[in-house]
Amino acid sequence: MKILLAVDGSPYTKKMLAYLAANEMFSPNNEYTAFTAQIMLPSQARAALGKDLVAKYYEDEGEKVMAPVSKFLERHGVKAKSSWKTGSPGELIAKMADEGKFDLVVMGSHGHGALVNLVVGSVATKVLASCKVPVLIVR
Repeated sequence: MKILLAVDGSPYTKKMLAYLAANEMFSPNNEYTAFTAQIMLPSQARAALGKDLVAKYYEDEGEKVMAPVSKFLERHGVKAKSSWKTGSPGELIAKMADEGKFDLVVMGSHGHGALVNLVVGSVATKVLASCKVPVLIVR
């Protein structure tokens, strides 16, 4: 089974990973990819900071999310690929799941909080609405 782990570094990502470990969903027979999507900085900020600094910022933010996830997976004997992109998280997760021909998307039910949800909407809702792949949401 090919499984996409949608992660954002929030407490719900930790709950999702703990759920997978506790329910023995980690299997050497499965192929895992940990994926994080970052919201783009406003255009004025990107213009003021410059292309190189913005690229470095996105890379650093992606690494902040992926480092603890990779460490957790390694401790549980799971070898996973990792990937990140910048844009609308819900759309990017659904697109990655469909284009990557994943069998399952696993994600936490909430991300970084209510303020982000007010601005961009619920990522989980967007993934459910646009993803053709089954989605497991962990609360």
